[in-house]
This record gives sequence, structure tokens and C-alpha cells, in this order.
Amino acid sequence: MEKNLEQKHSAILKIALFGPESTGKTTLAKQLALHYKTVWAPEFARDYLQEKWNQNQHTCDSSDMLPIAYGQVQLENEKLAQANTYLFCDTNLLVTKVFSEVYYNFCDPLLEKAATEHEYELFFLTDIDVPWEKDDLRDKQEGRESVFELFKQSLIDNQKPFITLSGDKELRLKKAISIIDDLAQAKELRLSSLDFVQIYDRGVSIKNVKQQLHFLQNGISKTNLVKPAVIGDGILRLSDEEIESKAIVFENNKHSLKLLKFVPASGAATRMFKFLITFLEEYSLKNEIISDYIKRKKDNELALFIESKEKLPFFETIVAVLKNTIPEFVNLTTDEKNFNFIKILLSVDYFDFANKPKGILPFHKYTTSTVTPVEEHLKECISYCNANGNSQLHFTVSEAHQPQFEAIVKSVKSDLEEQTNLAITVCYSYQNKCTDTLAVDLENKPFRNNSNELFFRPGGHGALIENLNRLDADIIFIKNIDNVNYGNNPQITLYKNALAGILLDLQQQVFSFVETVEKGKLTPQKSEEIKAFLKEKLFINVGDSFDELTLELKNNYIIKTLNKPFRVCGMVKNEGEAGGGPFWVTNSAGEISLQIVESSQVDLDNEQQKNILSSATHFNPVDLVCGIKNYKNERYDLTTFIDQNSGFIVDKNVLGKKIKGYELPGLWNGAMSSWLTIFVEVPLATFNPVKTVNDLLKPAHQSL
Repeated sequence: MEKNLEQKHSAILKIALFGPESTGKTTLAKQLALHYKTVWAPEFARDYLQEKWNQNQHTCDSSDMLPIAYGQVQLENEKLAQANTYLFCDTNLLVTKVFSEVYYNFCDPLLEKAATEHEYELFFLTDIDVPWEKDDLRDKQEGRESVFELFKQSLIDNQKPFITLSGDKELRLKKAISIIDDLAQAKELRLSSLDFVQIYDRGVSIKNVKQQLHFLQNGISKTNLVKPAVIGDGILRLSDEEIESKAIVFENNKHSLKLLKFVPASGAATRMFKFLITFLEEYSLKNEIISDYIKRKKDNELALFIESKEKLPFFETIVAVLKNTIPEFVNLTTDEKNFNFIKILLSVDYFDFANKPKGILPFHKYTTSTVTPVEEHLKECISYCNANGNSQLHFTVSEAHQPQFEAIVKSVKSDLEEQTNLAITVCYSYQNKCTDTLAVDLENKPFRNNSNELFFRPGGHGALIENLNRLDADIIFIKNIDNVNYGNNPQITLYKNALAGILLDLQQQVFSFVETVEKGKLTPQKSEEIKAFLKEKLFINVGDSFDELTLELKNNYIIKTLNKPFRVCGMVKNEGEAGGGPFWVTNSAGEISLQIVESSQVDLDNEQQKNILSSATHFNPVDLVCGIKNYKNERYDLTTFIDQNSGFIVDKNVLGKKIKGYELPGLWNGAMSSWLTIFVEVPLATFNPVKTVNDLLKPAHQSL
């Protein structure tokens, strides 16, 4: 036997099976070799030790470790020359190293060096959740857990790319094949095996990674605006009587429905205090008075904040802390008081408002309490999202902040339940890590952190379509965390009920048409009725070619067009708010539809597109009522209705370097672009967002 521990290199991808005795390594190696029409490298130690046992009934000892290593390397190198694309190795020197350390508390330096240097594209760590099978060479099944952990730690310590395989033989094989196929795609993208494992552990699909890199490297086509949606052409304007009528429709039918309010609430309040953060970074109390700074910077926001801060709901609390912290506070100059007020408001040692989620900040000052958006949403939810004695509210939050949300809910929930005689359920979900997206540097290469790992960043609010997809409700109301109102606003309840009533009316008609088609009962008369409904109620222009279609093609068209989730979106008059609006757009296939479009999706260098954008009469306040089930009461898979080509490329600074990031299609933009969509004008009184802290000074957030 040649005493050589050098591993031969090749374009063949070597996959190592790694784990304790009797964990299915040999079985899996054979199965994978058969599937990929290649060879596998068996365990040299098995034949070597069996022969030793047969000769004199001697078992393995420390002197066998190097001969086993030499034999294993020779066998692997021989099989490498015969392999086709892949070589599956039943074992490797790292296994020998671990056994040597476990049983003999020693590893030969030659073996240790070779074991750590040998490279494999991937290690499959075989779990101990399979039955122990005894034979002449195996030790014992006791202590399998501790041995498994030693194997796992060995991979971690040596920075080997590994994935754990659990389950029965069939499940392991299926999982392994899927992983290997994905690994091959990762290699095509020039990603390392460690990159692949990082992606796999995060739950991001290689398909998504490939798509994200394509967008980041090649850009995303801008949305093609046709015209703004306006009253009578894409936006419904209902009379007061019609609003009341639609609200009654909802009130009369909600007893048979499961209702839920969905509030995205994970974002930090950083932008809300941006001008104050800038002030603290740039201003010097020793060198300038604040009024001069305001004039020099033309900072009207700061001027308004300082002038009106006494009206803010947290003013008295901040001042009380200032007085306790600064003994001579009352003797300070006005500038010193204002500077310290802002400083303590943002200080991580005190209130740290800019780093907290908006949902838990004080928004409204009542006679006996200061109230957060969480409480306001809870009270609002009770007013319209209730049926059969229940009211359900769902917040998307960061895991770190959930306890703070829960504490606020706990402090008011019992009193609200007693006052309304409702059972209130509040649940939470997090943005799944599998929706995080890659970033690239300015050379379009994957950006890496200081540990040389791929850098992932949150995918934006479009990631929440995954959260929405897991919910079970007939009607879901969606509203942003910062859009709340001081006190009870009956108009909000009325219009929410009306939007839900519009949804129910149209949805029931859609259900009837889809059921008719699926049961094969489409008649020429019904076909004309559906065509008119599409045009007049859903703003979908069918075209004259529909009449020439065969019955089968008409059926297919109707199902494709109508068998979708449904959303009714409130739209307010455009008064210059930054954000998206309702437009008619055309896609790459030339199909025209109603969409909510953000300015970042539009080519602002194109004067025509820029003019269409600026001529929008209405604005998207994120006031949606959604139906996510079909007529059979089955939930749609919402992820299948996403326009993947409508994401965003954003420029960011990370670790002092400029990068390009990718954000997923927005929740109410591309993530819902294939939904049935109706826009309805709602009053401005229903839209009271808090984008900056000064918005809390507006009448909608102040007591009368």
C-alpha cells in the first residue's frame, strides 16, 4: 500500500458522507451514485478491519489509524478517475481523525494535517435518528448523541461546509438530491460551498439567489405607466348613500366570516427623527445659537419642533427626566434646554426613540394616559374587525421587540374586552430570514461582511407576503402602524365597513362565475354577462377576440382572469405626500391593468413617464381590504401572484462601503400585482400617517 495522504484534485465534485457508525452513510452513498450514474468510494476501514478480525479476532487499535488513512486516500483517488460529475465518499479522513481522538485520545500529526486539509464540495452529516444495526465491527449504540455532537463540532471547528440529513432512507435521498442539484447551480453562480451552506441555512432558495443576482447585475425594467387612475377611470367614487349601503352589506354578512386586521409594524422609527439626528450630529452648542443654525440650514422642521414641542405626547415625561438628570436644569438657557431635550430623547441611555419601532412610541396624549399606535390599532380593530364576539389583530414585528408589543397589549386588553364584550386575539409574526436578499458591490460581485460571509439584508415590506400567506381569514384589513387617529373616528369605521362590503359584493359574483365555469355550465348568455362584469366592475378590457374563442378557451380565460385573490384599496386625494399612487400600467405582454406604483419604479428621466406620475390625482394610503380564499374556501398561494420583475434596486452604505441592495416587490405593489384590484376614493380624514415626529402636531393627533 502506498503511504500517501495527498488528495488528488479534479473537476469532479466530491461529496462526503460524514457521521458516527450506523447512520446510513453507505446506503446513501450507493443511492446517490446510482441516481447520478457515477461511482462511490467505499469505506476502506471496513474491509481492512474485517480481514484483521477474520485472521485472529483482533479489533481496531491506534496503530491501525494511519494504514486505514493511506488505504482510504488511495481508494478515493482511484474512484475519482472513474467518476462522472460527482464522487460520493462513504467516509473520509476527518471521520478517521474523530474516531482516533474519541477512542485513543490521540491523532497522528500526519493524519490530522491531511484530514483538515482534504477538501470536499459538501459534507452530509448523517443524523442518528435511524435504528442502530449491529455487526462484528461496530462498537455500541450507547452514547450515540455525544459522538454525533463530536462529529458535528469537528466540521464546525474545521470550517467545513456541511448540511445535516435526517429522516428515513427515502426522505434523506430526496433531500440530498435536491441539495446537490442546488449546489450545482450555486457553482454556476461562482459561489463557494460555504456560501451555499450559508444560503441553505438561511432558507433562501438558489432560484431566488440567481434571480436577485441577475437583477442586481442587469437592473430592473421600470414600470410602464399608461395614465393615472382617476375618478370614473379606475377609481370608484361612491355617494354617502352608497357608502352606507356597502357598509350594511358587510355588517349583515360578517357573522359568517373570519376577520383579521394585519399591521406591518417591524420598522424602526429612525426616519421619524431624521432631522433631529442630523441636528445633533452637526450642531455645536458652544459655537452657535440654535436660531442661527436653523437659519443657516433652513431647517423649518427643527424650528417647528422646538416651537411646538410642548404639544408632543412625551413632552412632560422628557422634561421630568431632564430635571432629575440635570440638577440645574431650570437655570439653563433656552438653547441648552432645547438641546438637552433633543439629546435625551434620542440617547440610547434614555429614551432612544429613533431606534425603537414606531408601534411602541407615545403618539397621543389623553387626559389620564399617553397612548401608543399599538393601543390605537387595537381600539380601531375592535370597531370594525369583529364578528361573533371575536376581534383579531396581527402585527408583524422584529423578534427582539415582540415583548414590548405584548406588554402594551397586556396592559389594555382586559379593560377593552370588558368594555366591548369581545374576545380579543393579538398575534405576531416575524419577517422570515428566507426573504432576505443579497447585496453586491459596485463591481456587481456578491458583497461580503468582515467574516467573508455573504451579506444579506431584509427584503423590504414585500417580504411580508409570506406572513400574509400563512394567515387563515376570509377578509383581511391591512393598514400601516403609523396611520392612526386620536380618539374614535366613526368615519374610519364606516369606510372600512364599506370597503369590505364592496369586496363581498364583487367577490360573491366572481365566485359564482368561477364555479359556473368549473362545473362546465358556461352558456353564451353567461359568457356575455361575465364579459360585461369584467369590463364594467373590474375595469378589465376583455377585447373583441374573446367572442371568437372556443368554449374551452373561454373557460380557461375566465378561470385565469377571475380565480385570484381580491383586494379593494382605499385611495385618498393627492396632496403631495411622498409615496405610491394608482395608475394604469402595461406589462411586457402589452396587458393593461390597475396597479399601485411607487415613484422609484418609474423612469424619471423619461419626461412622458414623469408627467404621468406627477399628474396622479390620488395617493395610496395603504388602506386595503383583502380576500385570500376561493369559492371553495381554500386559501390561495399568494406567492404565485407576485410580479418578480417589479422589485427595487437601492443604493446603501454598509461597513463604510457603497453597495447595491435588492428589495422584493412591495407588499401592495408587485407582490399583489396579479390580484383582482378595485380602487375606491376614501376621505383624507382616514389617512393620518406619522412620517416625522412633527406629524404628531397635526390636528388628527391632538385633542380638540
